[in-house]
Amino acid sequence: MSEIQFEIDGKKVKAKQDQTILETAREAGIYIPTLCHHEKLEPFGGCRMCIVEVEVNGWTKLVVSCVYPAEENIIVRTRSEKIDRIRKTIIELLMAHAPDSPQLMEMAKEYKADKERYEKDASFCIHCGLCVRYCNEVKKADALGFVDRGINKEISFIPEIASKVCNDCKECFELCPTSYLQAAFVLTESLAFPSDNN
Repeated sequence: MSEIQFEIDGKKVKAKQDQTILETAREAGIYIPTLCHHEKLEPFGGCRMCIVEVEVNGWTKLVVSCVYPAEENIIVRTRSEKIDRIRKTIIELLMAHAPDSPQLMEMAKEYKADKERYEKDASFCIHCGLCVRYCNEVKKADALGFVDRGINKEISFIPEIASKVCNDCKECFELCPTSYLQAAFVLTESLAFPSDNN
């Protein structure tokens, strides 16, 4: 299998066929922030935090590095004024939903994001999809799912399945960058799971 050579932040890197820019950067020790990426899961491209600038034959474009394939002789920039501005806005929008998320607070420091910029809509879920995808792709349990679409989208436990499998697993909890998942599970458990006393 032939290797692909290109440049990230001035550093020459090599990628295997079918590798993404993000995978190549991580192997080369170059940091690109992510919220919805996990090495065991199919790339999702949902959070957009891993956006980078790619130069191809003198033309520059913004791409999501977790889904964009490595290409011969491209030039990738992981930081620029434009990229930082986009990441800052993404963080500020997400902090309107999950203002106390440790992961978001850490990113807010790096990108000088203002957690008060947008009106609060504290759903606590940032729709990274890690829990749903992990449950479906890795555990094959399908105990979680997306409900509704767009701004009304929520993540929900499927009571009939969750009541049988979640108590013995809970592997998705540690993936959640906010406290939403644990709270949603407790709520679902209290409202929908059969009581141990029955």
